Formats: sequence, C-alpha cells, structure tokens
Amino acid sequence: MDRIVTISRQYGSGGREIGRKLAEVWGIPFYDNELITRAAKDSGFAETAFETAESRANNSLLYSIARGTASFNGQDVGFSVDNLSLDDKLYLAQAKVIRNCAAEGPCVIVGRCADYILRKLDNLVNIFVYADMDFRIERAMRIDGMAPEKIENAILKIDKRRSNYHNFHTGEKWGKVENYSLCINSARVGIDNAVQVIKTYVEGMK
Repeated sequence: MDRIVTISRQYGSGGREIGRKLAEVWGIPFYDNELITRAAKDSGFAETAFETAESRANNSLLYSIARGTASFNGQDVGFSVDNLSLDDKLYLAQAKVIRNCAAEGPCVIVGRCADYILRKLDNLVNIFVYADMDFRIERAMRIDGMAPEKIENAILKIDKRRSNYHNFHTGEKWGKVENYSLCINSARVGIDNAVQVIKTYVEGMK
C-alpha cells in the first residue's frame, strides 16, 4: 500500500479507531496526537497550545476577531511568519509536521486539516467517517465517558468546533462530500466492516 490516507470524522463516529485499525492492517504509521507532540518539539510551542487551538474555533466570527487577522481562505501565506497570530503559527507548525510525516512514506493521518494540507499529493486518499446520532451517543458514553446529560448538544458542539477550525484555515467546507474520496457511515456498516470497506477501496484505486 503506497497511499497517504487521511481520516476526517464526526465526533463519536469511530473515525480514530478506524484509522488506527487501518494502519495496523497495512503495517504503516498512524498519526493522531503524535502530530501535536512532534509539532511542539519542532516549533518550541507547548503541546497544550496545539491541543486548545481547535477549541478556540468554537465561533468562527469570534475566532477571527480573537486572532486579529484575516482568514487564510485557503491561500498560502505570503508574508513573514513574525506577523502571524499565535493560532496561525500553530497551524503552520502542525502543517509542516504533517507534510514531513507524509514524505516519510505511506501512513494514516487523523484530522488536523491533513486532507487539505496534503491536497497536492497524487497518492492521497481522503476519507470522511460519519454516523447516526444514536451510534455516536452510545460511543461517546461508553468510550469517552461522556455524561448522558445534554450529550447530543455536546457532540454537535465538538463537530461545530472541528468544522470552524477546518473551514477557517483551509477555505474548504468540512464534511462536504466533494472534498473526499470516500464517505462512509460507520453506524450502518460497523467499525470493523468500515475498515474492510476502506481497505478494499484504497487498494483498488488506480
């Protein structure tokens, strides 16, 4: 398998588990939180700064005001990094690590705008994992230990945060089917079957 596979996912859909299992099946690296560690080490910024960057994107308008800068709108930066906000510097540091990981060979990368950052690669496959709300609620309670009170609102808020972060930095709409090679409903097929479907799809690509 010579592909770079990115996994974007709704919260509670099992996208991270699917990505990890795919990497295990193929025997290739799996990158999730490891990206934060590498980006922090390379840039000198604290890991907590990267971990909270997405949470600051809860409201796209307030996020823009807080950053004190105009959106990239999907365009490459054409000015000094010193003039960028902290959040933009964090994004660029993370993007550099993602490109380096992809340059090292086939891998599976979860989230963090990797689908957009690596968009120019010929061997890129972008997957979007979504699921029915009941499925997501059950997983959120069982795996992540989320309390049942207002859990649906909490799930939707996390999705909104991911969407704002992705849309703001890339100028592309998170979850828009045209931006992905394959979209799969993990609630309908199950986690392990989703792994097999994606595996078959990727290995069958020309």
